[in-house]
Amino acid sequence: MKKIAAIILENDKGEILLYLRDNKPNIPFPHHWDLFGGYVEEGETPEEALIREVKEELNFDLKEYKFFKKYECLEGDAHQNEKYVYIGKINLPLEKITLQEGERLQFFPKKDIPDVKFANILKSIVMDYINDKNFNK
Repeated sequence: MKKIAAIILENDKGEILLYLRDNKPNIPFPHHWDLFGGYVEEGETPEEALIREVKEELNFDLKEYKFFKKYECLEGDAHQNEKYVYIGKINLPLEKITLQEGERLQFFPKKDIPDVKFANILKSIVMDYINDKNFNK
């Protein structure tokens, strides 16, 4: 089963940073909002993949993050996979962040997350994070 490392990036206002996937019919979930991250390559740990993917997608050196949860995604995605989901902080204005994949970036207040058109099962994962009292005190 494929492994994916992804991160929920949040600013000090409690807003979650997402990116809009390209609107190309040849990619899974075109024009849906997504978390940052990607496939864990052979020989990589999920943490190494996370740092590499965030650098590739945002040109951002991820230093501080913590593990949130592992999810088995057996349906609703392009491939069955295990998602290793992390949380981290990003306190830069959008104009200071360089998106290198996808159409655009946006910070979303947590109250707006239920209305966001997410790729695959990510809405349930982000809602799980929002509702987790251990991470949102």
